[in-house]
Amino acid sequence: MQKQALEGLNVADFSWVITGPLSSKLLGDCGATVVRVENSDRPDTIRLYTPYKDGLPGLNRSGFFSVFNSSKYSINLNLGDPRGIDVAKRLVTWADVVIENFTPGVMTRLGLAYADLVKIKPDIIMVSAAMQGQTGSHRMHPGFGLMLQALAGFAHITGWPDGEPHSPLTYIDFIGPWYVVVAVLGALDYRNRTGKGQYIDLSQLEAGIQFLSPAVLDCVVNGRVQGRVGNRSSSSAPHGVYRCQGNERWCAIVVSTDEEWRSFCKVIDQPEWTREPRFATLSARLQNVDELDGLVEQWTINLQPEEVMVRMQEAGVPAAVVANSEDLHLDPQLKHREHFRVLNHSEIGPHSYDSPSFRLSKTPIDLRMPAPCLGEHNEYVCTKILGMSDDELLDLLQSGVLK
Repeated sequence: MQKQALEGLNVADFSWVITGPLSSKLLGDCGATVVRVENSDRPDTIRLYTPYKDGLPGLNRSGFFSVFNSSKYSINLNLGDPRGIDVAKRLVTWADVVIENFTPGVMTRLGLAYADLVKIKPDIIMVSAAMQGQTGSHRMHPGFGLMLQALAGFAHITGWPDGEPHSPLTYIDFIGPWYVVVAVLGALDYRNRTGKGQYIDLSQLEAGIQFLSPAVLDCVVNGRVQGRVGNRSSSSAPHGVYRCQGNERWCAIVVSTDEEWRSFCKVIDQPEWTREPRFATLSARLQNVDELDGLVEQWTINLQPEEVMVRMQEAGVPAAVVANSEDLHLDPQLKHREHFRVLNHSEIGPHSYDSPSFRLSKTPIDLRMPAPCLGEHNEYVCTKILGMSDDELLDLLQSGVLK
């Protein structure tokens, strides 16, 4: 079998929630051996998030947790016990990369800060992906993705002009992991050339702000503070999502040029209103956009969103169905790319997982394992990875160091 790109890379993952676990998932799906360190006394919050398999709550039944934790082993380790810290340090000795995303100071109190780890593994690469980084007056700010969206400015520009700000759910949680992966790959290249490890201090907040660069630059250069515009655009009309036939079925349509406008009018059979002066030019359409949107929806409401999309696209007008979860799993393009992989989870059973969005030409992407149950691989990690004897494993289990 063809080797994976990161085969041979060992990762000790102390993180939780989304940013850290998704980072290690991406590494694991590309071949790294990832050991997820968890503690049943304070389980990952995402293990408690719905949806649950069959609607029955349980630490091992969350679909939300599962999709971010493929290709990993799990060890249920009590880090409140000194012997648990000793096991963690043995894991660090095995690892090439350590990932954590706690509030600054947590790993220091455990004796697992970078300064501690380099004493036992001088070339270790450690990533700390806290909300606002390890330095600065706000470094101790706790919270989750919803708070970061607000701090980064996303909430201010999301929503409708006459409404309150909206925060896109955990958006920054899905930006940070890509920065983590790129930084780790850079650190690995540096280590290969110099033999030296690195400490990577990533601020999730700063990673997210990068995605608002145009708005930031517009403010700095032009003095304009971007506000909420809903689905509107200053350079396109129609521009929005339009209700179609069916329950909660919609299609997005964007018309930016005169050519696209003429094509759009042909698709909808050129009703009388399309020839009115108030819609003759882009500037005129922008001035009358409320009326325009209403008229567009009078046409789309009679058709399935798939038909609207196909007819518009065939005419050269950008359009796309507003897909729901069922649509995604039936999408022929995603099926062709094998984006969703079905793996057999120990408790949930057959379960769909997201593959990385990229494919490598010479090495495969392989989701080798479903998300682990809590502590599912205690024995394997301790005996096969850390080389413990059966007696030592039994002692750790009986004393509650392993649960």
